[in-house]
Amino acid sequence: MSEENKFSFENKEYRQTYWHTCSHVLAQAMKRLHPDVKLAIGPSIDNGFYYDFDTPAPFTPEDLAALEGEMRKICKEKLKLERFELPRAEAVKFMEEKEEPYKVELINDLPEDAVISFYKQGDFTDLCAGPHLDSTGRIKGNAIKLTSATGAYWRGDSNRKMLQRIYGIAFPKKEELDAYLEQQAEALKRDHNKLGRDLEYFTTVDYIGQGLPILLPKGARVIQLLQRWVEDVEQKRGYLLTKTPLMAKRDLYRISGHWDHYLDGMFILGDPHDETKECFALRPMTCPFQYQVFLNRQRSYRELPMRLGETSTLFRNEDSGEMHGLIRVRQFTISEGHLILRPDQLEEEFKGCLDLAKYCLETVGMLDKCTFRFSQWNPANPNNKYEGTAEQWDHAQAAMKKILDDLGVNYEVGFDEAAFYGPKLDIQFHNVFGKEDTIVTIQIDMLLAEKFGMYYVDENGEKKLPYIIHRTSLGCYERTLAYLIETYAGALPTWMAPEQVRFLPVTDRAVDYCYELAHKLEANGYRATVDARNEKIGKKIREGQLEKIPYMLVVGDRDMENNTVSPRNRTEGDMGAMSFEAFEAILKDVVDSKAKK
Repeated sequence: MSEENKFSFENKEYRQTYWHTCSHVLAQAMKRLHPDVKLAIGPSIDNGFYYDFDTPAPFTPEDLAALEGEMRKICKEKLKLERFELPRAEAVKFMEEKEEPYKVELINDLPEDAVISFYKQGDFTDLCAGPHLDSTGRIKGNAIKLTSATGAYWRGDSNRKMLQRIYGIAFPKKEELDAYLEQQAEALKRDHNKLGRDLEYFTTVDYIGQGLPILLPKGARVIQLLQRWVEDVEQKRGYLLTKTPLMAKRDLYRISGHWDHYLDGMFILGDPHDETKECFALRPMTCPFQYQVFLNRQRSYRELPMRLGETSTLFRNEDSGEMHGLIRVRQFTISEGHLILRPDQLEEEFKGCLDLAKYCLETVGMLDKCTFRFSQWNPANPNNKYEGTAEQWDHAQAAMKKILDDLGVNYEVGFDEAAFYGPKLDIQFHNVFGKEDTIVTIQIDMLLAEKFGMYYVDENGEKKLPYIIHRTSLGCYERTLAYLIETYAGALPTWMAPEQVRFLPVTDRAVDYCYELAHKLEANGYRATVDARNEKIGKKIREGQLEKIPYMLVVGDRDMENNTVSPRNRTEGDMGAMSFEAFEAILKDVVDSKAKK
Protein backbone atom coordinates (compact mmCIF):
# COMPACT_ATOMS: atom_id res chain seq x y z
CA MET A 1 0.00 0.00 0.00
CA SER A 2 1.37 3.42 -0.96
CA GLU A 3 1.99 6.07 1.71
CA GLU A 4 -0.78 8.17 0.15
CA ASN A 5 -3.34 5.37 0.42
CA LYS A 6 -2.10 4.38 3.88
CA PHE A 7 -3.32 7.70 5.29
CA SER A 8 -6.44 7.90 3.13
CA PHE A 9 -9.93 7.71 4.64
CA GLU A 10 -10.62 4.98 2.08
CA ASN A 11 -8.19 2.81 4.07
CA LYS A 12 -10.32 1.07 6.73
CA GLU A 13 -7.41 0.81 9.19
CA TYR A 14 -6.67 4.55 8.98
CA ARG A 15 -10.39 5.39 9.19
CA GLN A 16 -10.76 3.31 12.37
CA THR A 17 -7.65 4.95 13.87
CA TYR A 18 -9.07 8.39 13.06
CA TRP A 19 -12.40 7.61 14.72
CA HIS A 20 -10.70 5.97 17.71
CA THR A 21 -8.74 9.16 18.28
CA CYS A 22 -12.00 11.13 18.02
CA SER A 23 -13.41 9.04 20.88
CA HIS A 24 -10.45 10.15 23.06
CA VAL A 25 -11.05 13.76 22.06
CA LEU A 26 -14.69 13.32 23.13
CA ALA A 27 -13.61 11.88 26.49
CA GLN A 28 -11.18 14.76 27.04
CA ALA A 29 -13.91 17.27 26.20
CA MET A 30 -16.23 15.53 28.64
CA LYS A 31 -13.68 15.70 31.48
CA ARG A 32 -13.10 19.39 30.80
CA LEU A 33 -16.79 20.26 30.91
CA HIS A 34 -17.90 17.66 33.48
CA PRO A 35 -14.92 16.61 35.62
CA ASP A 36 -16.99 14.33 37.86
CA VAL A 37 -18.16 12.11 35.00
CA LYS A 38 -16.51 8.66 35.06
CA LEU A 39 -15.03 7.17 31.90
CA ALA A 40 -15.88 3.65 30.67
CA ILE A 41 -14.90 2.66 27.12
CA GLY A 42 -14.65 4.49 23.80
CA PRO A 43 -13.94 2.44 20.67
CA SER A 44 -14.24 3.12 16.99
CA ILE A 45 -17.06 1.20 15.29
CA ASP A 46 -18.03 0.45 11.70
CA ASN A 47 -19.70 3.82 11.35
CA GLY A 48 -17.92 6.28 13.61
CA PHE A 49 -17.18 6.06 17.32
CA TYR A 50 -18.77 6.19 20.76
CA TYR A 51 -17.81 6.65 24.39
CA ASP A 52 -19.64 5.37 27.48
CA PHE A 53 -19.84 7.63 30.52
CA ASP A 54 -21.16 7.21 34.05
CA THR A 55 -23.23 10.29 34.74
CA PRO A 56 -26.33 10.84 36.91
CA ALA A 57 -28.47 12.34 34.14
CA PRO A 58 -28.94 11.70 30.41
CA PHE A 59 -27.23 14.05 28.00
CA THR A 60 -29.35 16.70 26.27
CA PRO A 61 -28.92 18.10 22.74
CA GLU A 62 -27.44 21.19 24.40
CA ASP A 63 -24.85 18.98 26.14
CA LEU A 64 -23.86 17.43 22.81
CA ALA A 65 -23.52 20.86 21.19
CA ALA A 66 -21.26 22.03 24.04
CA LEU A 67 -19.14 18.89 23.76
CA GLU A 68 -18.76 19.38 20.00
CA GLY A 69 -17.53 22.91 20.63
CA GLU A 70 -14.96 21.70 23.15
CA MET A 71 -13.82 18.95 20.77
CA ARG A 72 -13.16 21.58 18.11
CA LYS A 73 -11.00 23.50 20.59
CA ILE A 74 -8.97 20.36 21.39
CA CYS A 75 -8.40 19.74 17.69
CA LYS A 76 -7.14 23.31 17.24
CA GLU A 77 -4.75 22.84 20.17
CA LYS A 78 -2.91 20.16 18.15
CA LEU A 79 -2.14 18.07 21.23
CA LYS A 80 0.44 15.34 20.71
CA LEU A 81 -0.69 11.79 21.53
CA GLU A 82 1.99 9.95 23.49
CA ARG A 83 1.87 6.25 24.31
CA PHE A 84 3.39 4.80 27.48
CA GLU A 85 3.17 1.54 29.44
CA LEU A 86 2.89 0.74 33.15
CA PRO A 87 3.17 -2.45 35.21
CA ARG A 88 -0.18 -3.73 36.44
CA ALA A 89 0.12 -2.44 40.02
CA GLU A 90 1.20 1.01 38.87
CA ALA A 91 -1.53 1.10 36.23
CA VAL A 92 -4.20 0.27 38.82
CA LYS A 93 -2.83 2.91 41.21
CA PHE A 94 -2.70 5.47 38.37
CA MET A 95 -6.38 5.03 37.58
CA GLU A 96 -7.41 4.81 41.23
CA GLU A 97 -5.80 8.20 41.82
CA LYS A 98 -7.80 9.55 38.89
CA GLU A 99 -10.94 8.03 40.47
CA GLU A 100 -11.80 6.03 37.35
CA PRO A 101 -13.30 2.75 38.68
CA TYR A 102 -14.25 1.38 35.26
CA LYS A 103 -10.67 1.68 34.05
CA VAL A 104 -9.45 -0.10 37.20
CA GLU A 105 -11.85 -2.96 36.51
CA LEU A 106 -10.65 -3.24 32.92
CA ILE A 107 -7.02 -3.38 34.03
CA ASN A 108 -7.75 -6.05 36.62
CA ASP A 109 -9.51 -8.17 33.99
CA LEU A 110 -6.58 -8.13 31.56
CA PRO A 111 -4.56 -11.36 31.19
CA GLU A 112 -1.53 -11.67 33.43
CA ASP A 113 0.89 -11.22 30.55
CA ALA A 114 -0.97 -8.30 28.95
CA VAL A 115 0.86 -5.12 28.01
CA ILE A 116 -0.97 -2.25 29.76
CA SER A 117 -0.68 0.89 27.71
CA PHE A 118 -1.99 4.46 27.96
CA TYR A 119 -2.28 7.42 25.64
CA LYS A 120 -1.69 10.98 26.85
CA GLN A 121 -2.87 14.11 25.06
CA GLY A 122 -2.29 17.35 26.94
CA ASP A 123 -3.79 17.10 30.42
CA PHE A 124 -5.82 13.99 29.52
CA THR A 125 -4.71 10.35 29.75
CA ASP A 126 -6.73 7.24 28.90
CA LEU A 127 -6.18 3.50 29.20
CA CYS A 128 -5.96 2.22 25.63
CA ALA A 129 -4.23 -0.33 23.41
CA GLY A 130 -4.38 2.08 20.44
CA PRO A 131 -3.50 2.80 17.74
CA HIS A 132 -4.08 6.56 17.46
CA LEU A 133 -3.19 9.51 15.31
CA ASP A 134 -0.06 11.38 16.39
CA SER A 135 -1.89 14.65 17.11
CA THR A 136 -5.40 15.95 17.71
CA GLY A 137 -4.58 18.48 15.00
CA ARG A 138 -4.99 15.73 12.43
CA ILE A 139 -8.74 15.83 13.12
CA LYS A 140 -10.84 18.47 11.39
CA GLY A 141 -12.89 19.99 14.19
CA ASN A 142 -15.58 21.42 11.89
CA ALA A 143 -16.20 17.93 10.46
CA ILE A 144 -17.17 16.29 13.78
CA LYS A 145 -20.79 15.56 14.68
CA LEU A 146 -22.11 13.94 17.86
CA THR A 147 -25.15 12.16 16.53
CA SER A 148 -26.99 10.72 19.54
CA ALA A 149 -26.94 9.78 23.22
CA THR A 150 -28.48 6.56 24.51
CA GLY A 151 -28.34 4.27 27.51
CA ALA A 152 -26.00 1.27 27.52
CA TYR A 153 -25.29 -1.24 30.26
CA TRP A 154 -21.71 -1.52 31.44
CA ARG A 155 -20.10 -4.36 29.48
CA GLY A 156 -23.50 -5.15 27.94
CA ASP A 157 -24.71 -6.78 31.17
CA SER A 158 -28.26 -5.85 32.17
CA ASN A 159 -27.33 -6.62 35.78
CA ARG A 160 -24.69 -3.86 35.72
CA LYS A 161 -25.10 -0.10 35.83
CA MET A 162 -26.74 1.80 32.99
CA LEU A 163 -24.24 4.22 31.45
CA GLN A 164 -24.74 7.01 28.92
CA ARG A 165 -23.33 6.35 25.46
CA ILE A 166 -22.57 9.19 23.06
CA TYR A 167 -22.20 8.30 19.38
CA GLY A 168 -20.27 10.44 16.92
CA ILE A 169 -18.96 10.63 13.39
CA ALA A 170 -16.09 12.57 11.82
CA PHE A 171 -14.52 13.09 8.40
CA PRO A 172 -11.40 14.78 7.04
CA LYS A 173 -13.56 17.37 5.21
CA LYS A 174 -16.74 19.22 6.19
CA GLU A 175 -18.26 18.52 2.78
CA GLU A 176 -17.95 14.79 3.51
CA LEU A 177 -19.69 15.25 6.85
CA ASP A 178 -22.50 17.24 5.19
CA ALA A 179 -22.96 14.51 2.57
CA TYR A 180 -23.01 11.86 5.29
CA LEU A 181 -25.63 13.74 7.35
CA GLU A 182 -27.77 14.15 4.23
CA GLN A 183 -27.47 10.41 3.59
CA GLN A 184 -28.44 9.70 7.21
CA ALA A 185 -31.52 11.89 6.87
CA GLU A 186 -32.54 9.77 3.87
CA ALA A 187 -31.76 6.62 5.85
CA LEU A 188 -34.14 7.72 8.60
CA LYS A 189 -36.94 7.65 6.04
CA ARG A 190 -36.10 4.00 5.29
CA ASP A 191 -35.24 2.85 8.83
CA HIS A 192 -37.26 -0.34 9.32
CA ASN A 193 -37.52 0.35 13.04
CA LYS A 194 -39.70 3.38 12.26
CA LEU A 195 -41.12 2.59 8.83
CA GLY A 196 -41.94 -1.01 9.78
CA ARG A 197 -43.94 0.24 12.75
CA ASP A 198 -45.63 3.05 10.78
CA LEU A 199 -46.71 0.56 8.09
CA GLU A 200 -47.82 -1.89 10.82
CA TYR A 201 -45.45 -4.76 10.04
CA PHE A 202 -44.43 -5.24 13.67
CA THR A 203 -44.54 -3.75 17.13
CA THR A 204 -42.84 -4.26 20.48
CA VAL A 205 -44.29 -4.21 23.98
CA ASP A 206 -42.25 -3.29 27.06
CA TYR A 207 -43.88 -5.87 29.34
CA ILE A 208 -43.17 -8.65 26.83
CA GLY A 209 -39.49 -7.80 26.60
CA GLN A 210 -36.66 -6.49 24.46
CA GLY A 211 -35.84 -8.44 21.34
CA LEU A 212 -39.27 -10.12 21.30
CA PRO A 213 -41.19 -8.33 18.53
CA ILE A 214 -44.84 -8.95 17.73
CA LEU A 215 -45.34 -9.54 14.02
CA LEU A 216 -48.55 -7.81 12.97
CA PRO A 217 -50.67 -9.33 10.17
CA LYS A 218 -48.65 -7.65 7.40
CA GLY A 219 -45.29 -8.76 8.75
CA ALA A 220 -46.53 -12.25 9.55
CA ARG A 221 -47.87 -12.63 6.00
CA VAL A 222 -44.58 -11.57 4.36
CA ILE A 223 -42.56 -13.98 6.49
CA GLN A 224 -45.03 -16.78 5.77
CA LEU A 225 -44.69 -16.12 2.03
CA LEU A 226 -40.89 -16.17 2.24
CA GLN A 227 -40.85 -19.35 4.33
CA ARG A 228 -43.14 -21.23 1.95
CA TRP A 229 -41.14 -20.07 -1.05
CA VAL A 230 -37.79 -21.09 0.50
CA GLU A 231 -39.14 -24.49 1.57
CA ASP A 232 -40.38 -25.12 -1.98
CA VAL A 233 -37.05 -24.03 -3.48
CA GLU A 234 -35.13 -26.28 -1.09
CA GLN A 235 -37.39 -29.25 -1.83
CA LYS A 236 -36.62 -28.89 -5.53
CA ARG A 237 -32.91 -29.01 -4.63
CA GLY A 238 -33.15 -32.29 -2.79
CA TYR A 239 -33.69 -31.14 0.80
CA LEU A 240 -35.59 -33.30 3.27
CA LEU A 241 -37.90 -31.36 5.61
CA THR A 242 -37.52 -31.86 9.36
CA LYS A 243 -39.32 -30.53 12.42
CA THR A 244 -37.48 -30.78 15.71
CA PRO A 245 -38.09 -29.69 19.35
CA LEU A 246 -37.61 -26.12 20.56
CA MET A 247 -35.73 -27.30 23.65
CA ALA A 248 -33.59 -30.14 24.91
CA LYS A 249 -31.89 -31.39 28.03
CA ARG A 250 -28.41 -30.07 28.73
CA ASP A 251 -27.10 -33.52 27.84
CA LEU A 252 -27.58 -32.77 24.14
CA TYR A 253 -25.70 -29.47 24.33
CA ARG A 254 -22.89 -31.13 26.27
CA ILE A 255 -22.34 -33.59 23.45
CA SER A 256 -22.35 -30.84 20.81
CA GLY A 257 -20.12 -28.52 22.86
CA HIS A 258 -22.61 -25.68 23.05
CA TRP A 259 -22.92 -26.11 26.82
CA ASP A 260 -19.23 -25.28 27.20
CA HIS A 261 -18.96 -22.66 24.47
CA TYR A 262 -22.38 -21.00 24.27
CA LEU A 263 -24.00 -21.28 27.71
CA ASP A 264 -24.18 -17.51 28.27
CA GLY A 265 -26.06 -17.12 25.01
CA MET A 266 -28.77 -19.66 25.91
CA PHE A 267 -32.04 -19.41 27.84
CA ILE A 268 -31.86 -22.04 30.59
CA LEU A 269 -34.91 -23.76 32.12
CA GLY A 270 -33.74 -24.95 35.52
CA ASP A 271 -30.50 -24.67 37.45
CA PRO A 272 -27.56 -25.33 35.12
CA HIS A 273 -25.33 -26.18 38.09
CA ASP A 274 -27.66 -28.63 39.85
CA GLU A 275 -26.78 -32.09 38.53
CA THR A 276 -29.48 -33.79 40.63
CA LYS A 277 -32.34 -32.33 38.56
CA GLU A 278 -33.13 -32.19 34.88
CA CYS A 279 -32.14 -28.98 33.19
CA PHE A 280 -33.37 -27.86 29.78
CA ALA A 281 -32.39 -25.06 27.42
CA LEU A 282 -34.23 -23.42 24.55
CA ARG A 283 -32.33 -24.17 21.37
CA PRO A 284 -29.99 -21.50 19.98
CA MET A 285 -29.42 -23.61 16.86
CA THR A 286 -30.86 -26.74 15.21
CA CYS A 287 -27.78 -28.76 14.27
CA PRO A 288 -27.65 -31.26 17.19
CA PHE A 289 -31.38 -31.92 16.74
CA GLN A 290 -31.18 -32.53 12.99
CA TYR A 291 -28.27 -34.93 13.48
CA GLN A 292 -30.73 -37.32 15.12
CA VAL A 293 -32.39 -37.80 11.72
CA PHE A 294 -29.12 -39.20 10.35
CA LEU A 295 -28.62 -41.22 13.53
CA ASN A 296 -32.08 -42.77 13.36
CA ARG A 297 -30.55 -45.83 11.65
CA GLN A 298 -27.31 -47.00 10.06
CA ARG A 299 -26.52 -45.03 6.90
CA SER A 300 -24.79 -46.08 3.69
CA TYR A 301 -22.50 -43.96 1.55
CA ARG A 302 -25.19 -44.26 -1.13
CA GLU A 303 -27.53 -42.12 1.02
CA LEU A 304 -25.13 -39.19 1.02
CA PRO A 305 -25.33 -36.32 0.66
CA MET A 306 -28.25 -36.07 3.08
CA ARG A 307 -29.63 -32.53 2.88
CA LEU A 308 -31.81 -31.62 5.85
CA GLY A 309 -33.77 -28.35 5.97
CA GLU A 310 -35.99 -26.81 8.61
CA THR A 311 -37.80 -23.54 9.26
CA SER A 312 -36.40 -23.24 12.78
CA THR A 313 -37.44 -21.01 15.65
CA LEU A 314 -34.33 -20.22 17.72
CA PHE A 315 -33.64 -18.40 20.98
CA ARG A 316 -30.48 -16.48 21.84
CA ASN A 317 -29.85 -14.45 24.96
CA GLU A 318 -28.44 -11.38 23.21
CA ASP A 319 -27.26 -8.40 25.26
CA SER A 320 -30.06 -5.92 25.83
CA GLY A 321 -27.93 -3.10 24.45
CA GLU A 322 -27.73 -4.93 21.11
CA MET A 323 -31.48 -5.13 20.51
CA HIS A 324 -32.65 -3.30 17.39
CA GLY A 325 -36.09 -3.69 15.81
CA LEU A 326 -36.20 -6.91 13.78
CA ILE A 327 -32.44 -7.03 13.12
CA ARG A 328 -31.28 -8.00 16.63
CA VAL A 329 -33.82 -10.12 18.47
CA ARG A 330 -33.91 -12.89 21.06
CA GLN A 331 -36.42 -15.15 19.31
CA PHE A 332 -36.26 -15.55 15.55
CA THR A 333 -37.00 -17.90 12.69
CA ILE A 334 -34.33 -19.09 10.29
CA SER A 335 -34.03 -21.12 7.08
CA GLU A 336 -31.62 -23.56 8.69
CA GLY A 337 -30.14 -26.65 7.11
CA HIS A 338 -27.41 -29.23 7.51
CA LEU A 339 -25.82 -31.35 4.82
CA ILE A 340 -24.19 -34.62 5.84
CA LEU A 341 -21.80 -35.80 3.14
CA ARG A 342 -18.75 -37.75 2.12
CA PRO A 343 -15.45 -35.83 2.00
CA ASP A 344 -15.35 -36.14 -1.79
CA GLN A 345 -18.72 -34.34 -2.00
CA LEU A 346 -17.63 -31.28 0.00
CA GLU A 347 -16.77 -28.90 -2.83
CA GLU A 348 -19.84 -29.66 -4.93
CA GLU A 349 -22.22 -29.39 -1.99
CA PHE A 350 -20.64 -26.18 -0.70
CA LYS A 351 -21.01 -24.73 -4.18
CA GLY A 352 -24.68 -25.75 -4.15
CA CYS A 353 -25.24 -24.05 -0.79
CA LEU A 354 -23.65 -20.83 -2.03
CA ASP A 355 -25.63 -20.97 -5.27
CA LEU A 356 -28.87 -21.42 -3.29
CA ALA A 357 -28.09 -18.48 -0.98
CA LYS A 358 -27.19 -16.22 -3.91
CA TYR A 359 -30.35 -17.25 -5.78
CA CYS A 360 -32.55 -16.44 -2.76
CA LEU A 361 -30.85 -13.11 -2.08
CA GLU A 362 -30.97 -12.13 -5.75
CA THR A 363 -34.66 -13.00 -6.01
CA VAL A 364 -35.60 -10.77 -3.07
CA GLY A 365 -33.35 -7.98 -4.40
CA MET A 366 -30.60 -7.96 -1.77
CA LEU A 367 -27.60 -9.70 -3.35
CA ASP A 368 -26.07 -6.59 -4.92
CA LYS A 369 -25.64 -5.07 -1.45
CA CYS A 370 -23.97 -8.13 0.07
CA THR A 371 -20.29 -8.73 0.84
CA PHE A 372 -18.51 -11.97 1.75
CA ARG A 373 -16.38 -12.74 4.81
CA PHE A 374 -14.25 -15.87 5.24
CA SER A 375 -14.43 -16.26 9.04
CA GLN A 376 -11.42 -18.08 10.46
CA TRP A 377 -10.25 -19.23 13.88
CA ASN A 378 -7.66 -17.65 16.13
CA PRO A 379 -4.82 -20.19 16.61
CA ALA A 380 -4.04 -18.62 20.00
CA ASN A 381 -7.55 -19.80 21.03
CA PRO A 382 -8.10 -17.33 23.88
CA ASN A 383 -10.59 -18.50 26.52
CA ASN A 384 -10.75 -21.91 24.77
CA LYS A 385 -13.23 -20.57 22.24
CA TYR A 386 -12.47 -23.26 19.65
CA GLU A 387 -12.54 -27.05 19.69
CA GLY A 388 -10.32 -29.39 17.69
CA THR A 389 -6.63 -29.48 16.87
CA ALA A 390 -4.58 -27.04 14.84
CA GLU A 391 -4.24 -29.74 12.17
CA GLN A 392 -8.02 -30.13 11.92
CA TRP A 393 -8.51 -26.38 11.65
CA ASP A 394 -5.78 -25.98 9.07
CA HIS A 395 -7.36 -28.77 7.03
CA ALA A 396 -10.88 -27.28 7.26
CA GLN A 397 -9.74 -23.74 6.44
CA ALA A 398 -7.56 -24.91 3.55
CA ALA A 399 -10.53 -26.81 2.12
CA MET A 400 -12.80 -23.77 2.39
CA LYS A 401 -10.17 -21.44 0.93
CA LYS A 402 -9.73 -23.71 -2.09
CA ILE A 403 -13.48 -23.85 -2.64
CA LEU A 404 -13.92 -20.06 -2.34
CA ASP A 405 -10.94 -19.37 -4.60
CA ASP A 406 -12.10 -21.92 -7.18
CA LEU A 407 -15.53 -20.27 -7.20
CA GLY A 408 -13.99 -16.81 -7.54
CA VAL A 409 -15.64 -15.47 -4.39
CA ASN A 410 -14.35 -12.00 -3.52
CA TYR A 411 -14.07 -12.15 0.28
CA GLU A 412 -12.45 -10.48 3.25
CA VAL A 413 -10.93 -12.56 6.06
CA GLY A 414 -12.64 -12.35 9.46
CA PHE A 415 -9.96 -13.32 11.96
CA ASP A 416 -11.33 -14.96 15.13
CA GLU A 417 -14.88 -14.93 13.69
CA ALA A 418 -15.28 -18.69 13.09
CA ALA A 419 -17.80 -20.91 14.84
CA PHE A 420 -16.29 -22.95 17.66
CA TYR A 421 -16.37 -26.08 15.48
CA GLY A 422 -15.31 -24.77 12.08
CA PRO A 423 -14.66 -21.94 9.59
CA LYS A 424 -17.52 -20.28 7.75
CA LEU A 425 -18.47 -18.03 4.88
CA ASP A 426 -20.55 -15.14 6.19
CA ILE A 427 -22.66 -13.17 3.74
CA GLN A 428 -22.84 -9.66 5.17
CA PHE A 429 -25.45 -6.96 4.63
CA HIS A 430 -25.41 -3.30 5.71
CA ASN A 431 -28.53 -1.62 7.05
CA VAL A 432 -29.45 1.92 5.98
CA PHE A 433 -27.19 3.37 8.68
CA GLY A 434 -24.19 1.38 7.48
CA LYS A 435 -24.09 -1.15 10.33
CA GLU A 436 -23.08 -4.59 9.13
CA ASP A 437 -24.78 -7.83 10.13
CA THR A 438 -24.52 -11.41 8.92
CA ILE A 439 -27.56 -12.50 6.95
CA VAL A 440 -26.47 -15.93 5.61
CA THR A 441 -23.76 -18.35 6.75
CA ILE A 442 -22.25 -21.48 5.21
CA GLN A 443 -20.00 -23.41 7.60
CA ILE A 444 -17.70 -26.42 7.19
CA ASP A 445 -17.70 -28.74 10.20
CA MET A 446 -15.24 -31.62 10.53
CA LEU A 447 -15.62 -32.06 14.31
CA LEU A 448 -19.19 -32.61 15.48
CA ALA A 449 -19.90 -35.83 13.56
CA GLU A 450 -17.41 -37.70 15.74
CA LYS A 451 -18.94 -36.25 18.92
CA PHE A 452 -22.31 -37.75 17.98
CA GLY A 453 -20.98 -40.99 16.52
CA MET A 454 -22.32 -40.14 13.08
CA TYR A 455 -20.74 -42.89 10.98
CA TYR A 456 -21.73 -44.13 7.56
CA VAL A 457 -20.67 -47.37 5.88
CA ASP A 458 -18.50 -46.83 2.79
CA GLU A 459 -18.28 -48.99 -0.36
CA ASN A 460 -15.79 -51.28 1.39
CA GLY A 461 -18.07 -51.88 4.36
CA GLU A 462 -15.97 -49.70 6.67
CA LYS A 463 -17.34 -47.05 9.03
CA LYS A 464 -16.39 -43.50 8.09
CA LEU A 465 -17.06 -40.07 9.58
CA PRO A 466 -18.93 -37.67 7.29
CA TYR A 467 -18.32 -33.94 6.87
CA ILE A 468 -21.14 -31.55 7.75
CA ILE A 469 -22.11 -28.25 6.18
CA HIS A 470 -24.19 -25.90 8.34
CA ARG A 471 -25.99 -23.35 6.18
CA THR A 472 -28.88 -20.98 5.75
CA SER A 473 -30.50 -20.07 2.47
CA LEU A 474 -32.17 -16.77 3.36
CA GLY A 475 -31.01 -16.53 6.96
CA CYS A 476 -33.17 -15.05 9.69
CA TYR A 477 -36.62 -14.15 8.35
CA GLU A 478 -37.15 -11.28 10.80
CA ARG A 479 -33.81 -9.72 9.83
CA THR A 480 -34.57 -10.28 6.15
CA LEU A 481 -37.94 -8.51 6.54
CA ALA A 482 -36.16 -5.57 8.18
CA TYR A 483 -33.69 -5.32 5.31
CA LEU A 484 -36.46 -5.64 2.73
CA ILE A 485 -38.39 -2.76 4.31
CA GLU A 486 -35.24 -0.63 4.17
CA THR A 487 -34.22 -1.72 0.67
CA TYR A 488 -37.61 -0.92 -0.83
CA ALA A 489 -38.55 1.95 1.54
CA GLY A 490 -41.58 -0.11 2.55
CA ALA A 491 -42.80 -0.68 -1.04
CA LEU A 492 -42.15 -4.44 -1.13
CA PRO A 493 -42.22 -6.17 -4.53
CA THR A 494 -45.73 -7.17 -5.54
CA TRP A 495 -45.09 -10.92 -5.23
CA MET A 496 -44.31 -10.60 -1.51
CA ALA A 497 -46.48 -7.60 -0.64
CA PRO A 498 -48.95 -8.46 2.14
CA GLU A 499 -51.70 -6.66 0.20
CA GLN A 500 -51.29 -6.72 -3.57
CA VAL A 501 -54.52 -5.16 -4.81
CA ARG A 502 -56.96 -2.76 -3.20
CA PHE A 503 -60.32 -2.03 -4.85
CA LEU A 504 -61.58 1.53 -4.44
CA PRO A 505 -65.31 1.80 -5.25
CA VAL A 506 -66.26 5.35 -6.25
CA THR A 507 -69.93 4.88 -5.28
CA ASP A 508 -71.90 2.58 -3.02
CA ARG A 509 -73.29 0.96 -6.16
CA ALA A 510 -69.81 -0.31 -7.06
CA VAL A 511 -69.09 -1.98 -3.70
CA ASP A 512 -70.64 -5.37 -4.52
CA TYR A 513 -68.94 -5.40 -7.93
CA CYS A 514 -65.57 -4.75 -6.24
CA TYR A 515 -66.11 -7.58 -3.76
CA GLU A 516 -67.02 -9.92 -6.61
CA LEU A 517 -63.76 -9.10 -8.43
CA ALA A 518 -61.70 -9.26 -5.22
CA HIS A 519 -63.04 -12.76 -4.53
CA LYS A 520 -61.99 -13.83 -8.04
CA LEU A 521 -58.44 -12.64 -7.38
CA GLU A 522 -58.38 -14.37 -3.99
CA ALA A 523 -59.57 -17.61 -5.59
CA ASN A 524 -56.55 -17.42 -7.90
CA GLY A 525 -54.13 -16.94 -5.02
CA TYR A 526 -53.78 -13.17 -4.94
CA ARG A 527 -54.22 -10.90 -1.91
CA ALA A 528 -56.95 -8.35 -2.49
CA THR A 529 -59.11 -6.11 -0.30
CA VAL A 530 -61.93 -3.62 -0.79
CA ASP A 531 -61.93 -0.15 0.77
CA ALA A 532 -65.70 0.27 1.12
CA ARG A 533 -65.54 3.24 3.50
CA ASN A 534 -67.72 6.25 2.80
CA GLU A 535 -64.75 8.47 1.97
CA LYS A 536 -63.79 10.58 -1.03
CA ILE A 537 -61.85 8.65 -3.66
CA GLY A 538 -58.94 11.09 -3.47
CA LYS A 539 -58.44 10.34 0.22
CA LYS A 540 -58.57 6.58 -0.43
CA ILE A 541 -55.91 6.90 -3.12
CA ARG A 542 -53.63 9.01 -0.92
CA GLU A 543 -53.92 6.52 1.94
CA GLY A 544 -53.21 3.61 -0.42
CA GLN A 545 -50.08 5.40 -1.66
CA LEU A 546 -48.88 5.98 1.91
CA GLU A 547 -49.44 2.29 2.66
CA LYS A 548 -47.37 1.33 -0.44
CA ILE A 549 -50.16 -0.76 -2.04
CA PRO A 550 -48.85 -2.06 -5.42
CA TYR A 551 -52.15 -1.77 -7.31
CA MET A 552 -55.29 0.24 -6.55
CA LEU A 553 -58.31 -0.43 -8.76
CA VAL A 554 -60.68 2.53 -9.00
CA VAL A 555 -64.15 1.29 -9.95
CA GLY A 556 -67.09 3.56 -10.83
CA ASP A 557 -70.45 3.27 -12.57
CA ARG A 558 -68.88 3.35 -16.05
CA ASP A 559 -66.56 0.45 -15.12
CA MET A 560 -69.57 -1.56 -14.00
CA GLU A 561 -71.36 -0.84 -17.28
CA ASN A 562 -68.31 -1.76 -19.39
CA ASN A 563 -67.02 -4.62 -17.18
CA THR A 564 -63.71 -2.76 -16.71
CA VAL A 565 -61.45 -1.57 -13.93
CA SER A 566 -59.14 1.46 -13.76
CA PRO A 567 -55.84 0.38 -12.15
CA ARG A 568 -53.36 2.73 -10.51
CA ASN A 569 -49.80 1.43 -10.03
CA ARG A 570 -47.85 2.88 -7.09
CA THR A 571 -44.95 3.85 -9.36
CA GLU A 572 -46.55 4.31 -12.80
CA GLY A 573 -49.76 6.02 -11.67
CA ASP A 574 -53.02 5.75 -13.66
CA MET A 575 -52.87 2.81 -16.10
CA GLY A 576 -56.17 3.62 -17.83
CA ALA A 577 -59.38 1.60 -18.04
CA MET A 578 -59.04 -2.07 -19.03
CA SER A 579 -60.87 -5.33 -18.69
CA PHE A 580 -60.53 -7.17 -15.41
CA GLU A 581 -58.97 -10.09 -17.31
CA ALA A 582 -56.34 -7.79 -18.81
CA PHE A 583 -55.43 -6.47 -15.37
CA GLU A 584 -55.22 -9.96 -13.89
CA ALA A 585 -52.85 -10.98 -16.70
CA ILE A 586 -50.58 -8.03 -15.83
CA LEU A 587 -50.70 -8.99 -12.14
CA LYS A 588 -49.95 -12.63 -12.93
CA ASP A 589 -46.89 -11.72 -14.98
CA VAL A 590 -45.47 -9.45 -12.25
CA VAL A 591 -46.07 -11.99 -9.47
CA ASP A 592 -44.99 -15.13 -11.34
CA SER A 593 -41.75 -13.51 -12.51
CA LYS A 594 -41.06 -12.22 -8.98
CA ALA A 595 -40.31 -8.83 -10.48
CA LYS A 596 -38.72 -6.32 -8.12
CA LYS A 597 -41.63 -3.89 -8.43
